[in-house]
Amino acid sequence: MPRIPIRTAALTTAALLAAVALPAATASPASATTTAYDSTYYKNAIGKTGPSLKSALHTIISSQSKISYSAVWDALKVTDQDPNNSSNVILLYSGVSRAKSLNGGDVGDWNREHTWAKSHGDFGEVTGPGTDLHHLRPADVQVNSIRGNKDFDNGGSAVSNGGGSLTDSDSFEPRDADKGDVARMILYMAVRYDGGDGFADLEPNESVNNGSNPYMGKLAVLKQWSDEDPPSAFEEKRNQVIYDTYQHNRNPFIDHPEWVDAIW
Repeated sequence: MPRIPIRTAALTTAALLAAVALPAATASPASATTTAYDSTYYKNAIGKTGPSLKSALHTIISSQSKISYSAVWDALKVTDQDPNNSSNVILLYSGVSRAKSLNGGDVGDWNREHTWAKSHGDFGEVTGPGTDLHHLRPADVQVNSIRGNKDFDNGGSAVSNGGGSLTDSDSFEPRDADKGDVARMILYMAVRYDGGDGFADLEPNESVNNGSNPYMGKLAVLKQWSDEDPPSAFEEKRNQVIYDTYQHNRNPFIDHPEWVDAIW
């Protein structure tokens, strides 16, 4: 169901007149929203901020069904299906539409990209963070290899066949259309995995070169990306499919992008 923006302050007469005279401004992605799940799924999080909101969301989204890493292949063919071609998936970073059948490890194939690099916290491909569909996306094999386990930041040189993505020695910048997606996936992981279940406590920080530490940077950049690239229809549908068909949990930052700033 579409999110419904809520205005937080009444417009003055002068503001109304100005709105008539000027082109309509694009609504801020940080504007408060409501969803069909606020009175049910998110009911224990509504109205909270900061650590209380993070804790409430962790409890909510930790109730999930888990799938195996091998099952991720078929799941991604559904969650990331090209809306204009049901035989294809849309690849993260490059935006390319590629045949679902071309999943594998060869040049020209697509594989399973861990947006939160699996070495950052050393969770590998284990069921849990290693198989969580909310941060796993199909990506071109070569582009995925270039990204490797780099943190996210602005700048660098163009990635070959990367759709406008950039990289340097210690960071990766996705193309503009994927920046918000990446930010919301990283922040989902930070809320979902907090040191319980035998997994590392994943947290965003302001660094690059985090290596095997359970951190991912840079938080300030991720927040900026989330603001500048609000959830798309593709991202919202993906969230719904994961909730309805696979894990039965949601990425709260797709439903409520304003919660990014409310927590961090």
